[in-house]
Amino acid sequence: MLFNSLEFLIFLALVYGLFLAVPRRLRKWLLLAVSWFFYGYWSLRFLGLMVATTAVDWWIGLALDDPRRPRRRGLLVLSVLLNLGLLGTFKYFNFFTGELHAFLTLLGVHLPLPVLESVLPVGMSFYVFQSMGYTIDVYRGTLKATRDFSLFALFVSFFPQLVAGPIERAGNLLGQFAAAPDPTSGQRSRGVQLILWGYFKKVVVADNLALVVQQVFDSPGTAGSFLVLLATYAFTLQIYCDFSGYTDIARGLARLFGIELMENFRFPFFATSPRDFWHRWHISLSTWLRDYLYLPLGGSRLGVARTGFNLMLTMLLCGLWHGANWTFVVWGGYHGLGLLAHRLFPPLRLGVLGKPVAWLGTFLFVCLGFLVFRAHSLEQAVGLLAGAAAFPSPGPGELGALSKVVLLTLPVWGIEALQRLTGDRELLPRLWPPFQALATAGLLVAILILGEPDGRPFIYFQF
Repeated sequence: MLFNSLEFLIFLALVYGLFLAVPRRLRKWLLLAVSWFFYGYWSLRFLGLMVATTAVDWWIGLALDDPRRPRRRGLLVLSVLLNLGLLGTFKYFNFFTGELHAFLTLLGVHLPLPVLESVLPVGMSFYVFQSMGYTIDVYRGTLKATRDFSLFALFVSFFPQLVAGPIERAGNLLGQFAAAPDPTSGQRSRGVQLILWGYFKKVVVADNLALVVQQVFDSPGTAGSFLVLLATYAFTLQIYCDFSGYTDIARGLARLFGIELMENFRFPFFATSPRDFWHRWHISLSTWLRDYLYLPLGGSRLGVARTGFNLMLTMLLCGLWHGANWTFVVWGGYHGLGLLAHRLFPPLRLGVLGKPVAWLGTFLFVCLGFLVFRAHSLEQAVGLLAGAAAFPSPGPGELGALSKVVLLTLPVWGIEALQRLTGDRELLPRLWPPFQALATAGLLVAILILGEPDGRPFIYFQF
């Protein structure tokens, strides 16, 4: 059930009507039931899998909550192996067996290897990390385990952020779910406006940019150098508007139910270094990897060589988290090298380069990485990079694509620049009411008239 579908809007209207009608003590049960229904709508089989892993991690959390319990580390290892084992089986089994088969074939060994006939359960990469973070926090003693299974199950499966995040922390959500707060009028108003802005970014900007991007990446060898560069820029803004659009919708939906989700994006394309970019992009994943992988490995405390190893390993795994393809691994390694270079070479830092140069360099660095990220294979990525190196002027047929990309991306750049200048990330709710109403109506009209009617899935659903 896609957010950008009529069936979801009908589902939301029914759910919200029920939410307002039931007593507060029953709201967590209602939200849990509709969240499980929302996920089961994709696949009842995968719903059963999610419920089973939720039950196991809840039990492990209770066991870990007693510091005197023997073999606590073993229980934590069980949780980690269960979660990563399931994720690895569904997401990476065929990838690694395929690579092993290709390697053995090169050696002249023809060995039939099994193939898993199944698709990746939607949202698994997100809810697995969320549930695993809970058991790690309980093990560390930074969080008390909840004895209420319904609260923990709702934390894992809350439908607004279940499929594509943000990857939440139990410390943020469990208390909110337990309190079952009444949404304030301000929350509802800000929620609706955030939902509209998210839909605008998704169906108007991202889905229309996708048409330009597909001309290049889905038809290799047919695009000229200018169109490759344009499609690279277009995809950079497409994936941002697609993913941050989902996050805005998710955060807006949660507010309708009185719940505040964390920010997942903070003006990433105003970053002035690779490090700054990762402080602003997919914040819930970058902070998860920092807290549960990079810092436990030693972070930057054990010398230059170990810091470099920790950084590269973290970013390579960040790339692999995105999918079973070498393009994602290379993309992660590319960002790891960028972070390492920024750390080791002071001339690359903002104070020396100046803010405009640092911003432009960071933006170009990020765009180049997304070319590799979007390519279907490393061979295609190399071919596109080679073709883009010529820097020709646009041909007559490409000016239309350029105009389309500029017109689509200007509103996003403009609104975010204004938000950043004012320091107000939610500018619309604070406008003079007539301007607020006009802006809301304008967003709604743009969504209805300019939105792509195909109902394209969100990009991060596949991860």
